[in-house]
Amino acid sequence: MIHNLLNNKKQLFDSWAPSYDWLFPSVFYQAIHKRLLEYVDLPSHSYVLDLGCGTGRLLDRLATRFPDLYGTGLDLSPQMLRVARQKNRHHPRLIYIEGKAESLPFANGQFDAVFNTLSFLHYLQPEVVFAEVARVLKTGGRFYLADITLKSQAESQLMPITSGGVRFYSPKNREFLGCSAGLECVGNNYLLGPVLLTIFAKK
Repeated sequence: MIHNLLNNKKQLFDSWAPSYDWLFPSVFYQAIHKRLLEYVDLPSHSYVLDLGCGTGRLLDRLATRFPDLYGTGLDLSPQMLRVARQKNRHHPRLIYIEGKAESLPFANGQFDAVFNTLSFLHYLQPEVVFAEVARVLKTGGRFYLADITLKSQAESQLMPITSGGVRFYSPKNREFLGCSAGLECVGNNYLLGPVLLTIFAKK
């Protein structure tokens, strides 16, 4: 069941890839990334991971902002990754690989920071993703989760927008998922409309 839903989402994003950077979402993401960067604090020579990196726009902005940063982008869609590699202005500091957020192909404690922007709503096993993020973060590392939330809800809510649906999480629900994975919430900040940035730190 989960395998089929993942394949459906993969096909959806593959079909979007050629025109993704020209669609309305790219303008929306640019505004969100600009606000997100105001809250990012990284040590020198950081190693960062962008989950659901899409066409690589956030990593490109991070690499420009932090010239000694090394970044890895991971995405389910090979076509999104193809576009990201074609537009990679910061090779070899940035690399892009195919994979699933639920089973990250990285060592324990490999990254100083993990980013996830407007893709957490697609994940079918959010508690597994949080556990994997916690595993690959160094002690003291941070997880920057930016996604749509609904202020009024106490729990998550499933919306049948795409195959498998998308799920929006309240701040309270995010904090519960993080705490269950050993991550401490250190702040919530609204970036643009209902897009909330929750910052976690690994204890």
